[in-house]
Amino acid sequence: MSAPTSASQNKAPTIDALTANLQSTAISTTFDPRALSPADLKKLLLEPLDHTAASIASSISPPLNEVPTTDAASNDHEAAVAAPAPQAKGLVKYIADRVAYEGGEFVLRIGAPGPIEHSAQHVTFTDQELSIATANVVKASNLSDADATVLHEQAAEDGTKSATVLIRRIPAGAEELVELRIAVIGNVDAGKSTMLGVLTKGGLDDGRGKARVNLFRHKHEIESGRTSSVGMEIMGFDSKGRPVHNAAGPGQEPGRKMSWEEVCAKSSKVISFIDLAGHERYLKTTVFGMTGCLPDFVMLMVGANAGLIGMSKEHLGIALALSVPVVVCITKIDMTPAHVLETTLKQLTKILKSPGCRKAPVFVNDMGQVIESALRLESERICPIFQISNVTGLNLDLLRSFLNILPQASAAKFQVNQPFEFQISDIFSVPFVGTVVSGVVLAGSCKVGDSALLGPDSLGQFVTTSIRSIQRKRVNVDGATAGQSVSFALKKIRRNQVRKGMVMVARTDVAPKSYMEFDAEILCLYHSTTLSVGSCMVLHAASIRQTVRIVGIAKLDGKPTIGTGAAGDGHGKPVVRTGDRAKLRLQFIRYPEYVKPGMKLITREGKTKLIGVVRAVGQTGPLNGAPPSLQGAPPANVPPATHTAPALGVK
Repeated sequence: MSAPTSASQNKAPTIDALTANLQSTAISTTFDPRALSPADLKKLLLEPLDHTAASIASSISPPLNEVPTTDAASNDHEAAVAAPAPQAKGLVKYIADRVAYEGGEFVLRIGAPGPIEHSAQHVTFTDQELSIATANVVKASNLSDADATVLHEQAAEDGTKSATVLIRRIPAGAEELVELRIAVIGNVDAGKSTMLGVLTKGGLDDGRGKARVNLFRHKHEIESGRTSSVGMEIMGFDSKGRPVHNAAGPGQEPGRKMSWEEVCAKSSKVISFIDLAGHERYLKTTVFGMTGCLPDFVMLMVGANAGLIGMSKEHLGIALALSVPVVVCITKIDMTPAHVLETTLKQLTKILKSPGCRKAPVFVNDMGQVIESALRLESERICPIFQISNVTGLNLDLLRSFLNILPQASAAKFQVNQPFEFQISDIFSVPFVGTVVSGVVLAGSCKVGDSALLGPDSLGQFVTTSIRSIQRKRVNVDGATAGQSVSFALKKIRRNQVRKGMVMVARTDVAPKSYMEFDAEILCLYHSTTLSVGSCMVLHAASIRQTVRIVGIAKLDGKPTIGTGAAGDGHGKPVVRTGDRAKLRLQFIRYPEYVKPGMKLITREGKTKLIGVVRAVGQTGPLNGAPPSLQGAPPANVPPATHTAPALGVK
């Protein structure tokens, strides 16, 4: 950038000052950086970066310490401020806007149509144009406090070339980390913990479970080799997309593991793995991890030597019921005969294409397939399949690249502009700190010192508390926003006052409510006999886990399920059988819970029974207009259906 010609200015504003002023003086608009047409994007990418920086410099005011000394300079400055600033035309501004819009990172497709760019009219790049464009993107990203990494280049038959570039923000602290939560599920002995040990520690397994030992939380897990609790482990990627292994590296003490704080300090993106149990005995723990930890994606582990057996099908059904995108990893291919592996692949393909799944299997074998499957996973009905070996390391590099590119969950999943809401999935009592709760921020934001309502307790009431401190990935932070997994240290709250399933909500004019009863639309996946009024089962909804009783049954069209066959038992008693869809009124057995319309639910008794969604809460009238005599009378001594909870002061 050339120096200013005015003699009144002693020095030119630096690029840092330009970008800082640009961000501070930017006008809030509804500009969507993704809406740029391919032709305009090509023009922007090929524009000389010096000209781009000069256009940005002309649209902003000089630094505060440089005051014009002449009237002419003042008039020029006022005219520049009054003129409409072409802020959306500079490549630096485009990348800064796009990074902020996408939550910290995005993938830029240069010269190739894809799910990110709206490419109704496709544009092509020559080899020279592509070199200029990628060089400009790298320079502009550096000016936007981000790093750009070329992931893949491809040449077409007509001589044109295309490139895929990952642009990721350099975070100033743990608050700005890009986070993904991935639940790891599958049948017992499928290799879930072993694969996580290899991914997060950086080494390979010895074939006897060496890599999984550090992930276990209990002694009996080490002895049996089977996970029985919800385990958490993280894997980091820096701003250039390189893995940050949670293991000793060059220049460190031999064998010393990196702490979570060290991993976060070197990372720009963190993958939080939720290691779940595969044994049928621990199904309740697995279901709680799937519903309470709110995973963005699910990684289904399938042993190549065994196939999709046992609890693998059950876990896959739970993921589909919760509408969580699924990635399949076929392990142990180094020890599996070719004909057995072929049988496993055919079985897996058949199940994924079945009417219950309706997913297109995509076998990932190269970098191009990695990029396409990662970018299309959430928006399309595909299921990437990786064939890996934790002993030889085969295809582990493709899996790491896939995790590096995998975008964040949709912004619609968490509402940042709504009042603060936080669901509690775990509780700790820390010496000299007090009661600590962990979970996911569902909506809004908070900071240290904020007051909130904690509840509901056994009486459906909420108590007032305040946030003493906040940690994210074991790093102290000043605040938290929707979609982040955090831990709160609470003031004046005892450990026995908190349980899993409770929530923290902001203090608003409307008091939060808890409910004993709610209506839900359900699908009965399996039951050995029939479900009728009075039947009990364990319900999972978000971090809620409590036994519920059926107090009303009706068809989805509003008519009571009366009759014979699948509709009734022949005596006028409404029932639900395997494969039926119905509307139920469910009642909590012990205490009221914080439930809202739209919450997805799963009920189980040994195996998963029902899946559904909450449609109404606090209803006292007939279910869908059906006469109460056809729904079954609720048990005696039932608490009220609705609890309006006033905020109680803590003594």
